[in-house]
Amino acid sequence: MMRRDQADMVGKRENLLVSVICNLIIPLLILTKLSNPDRLGAVVALCLGLAFPLGYGIWDLINRNQLNFVSILGIISVGLSGAFGLVQVDPFWFAVKEASLPLAIGIMVLLTFRSKRPLIKTFLYNPQILNTQLIDERLQATGSQQAFNKIFSICNGLLIVSFLLSAALNYLLARMMVTTHPAVDLVEFNAQLGKMNFMSWFVIALPSALIMMIALWKLVTGLGQLTGLKLEQMLLEPAKEKRKGR
Repeated sequence: MMRRDQADMVGKRENLLVSVICNLIIPLLILTKLSNPDRLGAVVALCLGLAFPLGYGIWDLINRNQLNFVSILGIISVGLSGAFGLVQVDPFWFAVKEASLPLAIGIMVLLTFRSKRPLIKTFLYNPQILNTQLIDERLQATGSQQAFNKIFSICNGLLIVSFLLSAALNYLLARMMVTTHPAVDLVEFNAQLGKMNFMSWFVIALPSALIMMIALWKLVTGLGQLTGLKLEQMLLEPAKEKRKGR
């Protein structure tokens, strides 16, 4: 049986549809369609476009009552994007900012691996995805903890690689797509920023997600061999657990 506090966490998963709408679709439309002077204007459109992902990030933190390191970095990133546009910094520094966030996460994944709360648990060995209590019990019962640690180390390395790749692609994409200085043409800068955010889902998110999926597959496969559990036993079933709690 899964503990009640873990079951509660399952009921607080992020709504991916709302996330995509607030973080991608609405900012893209505002920055590309409403920046002209005869509409909202460049400054207002930039502030409004960035307010949606910033507001969503704050709302998600409050609503799910979880201090999420990645969400905090996302809020910082959005805030810096708005600040850079308003103070009209050179596009080079915007590209540096885009690369610094995934680079910072990759470094944190590396530094926290030997700590009591490794960041890899947020991405892969997450109690919102896996029944970690059952898995830990089986690892203890089979004496497989040391073997699991080796698999965990490999997966941690793959995770670091995914963020380093994301940092490099973020920098290159920003340098290629955000070429207009905001002091010269803020309307065009807004349009380029919106298009870059849209393209990043395909150029950056997909390759990074692929590496993460490989790491997750290796983790789940290794756990299955060590514990004897099947995939459906390791994955959480929120609906089923909710029915049991009634």
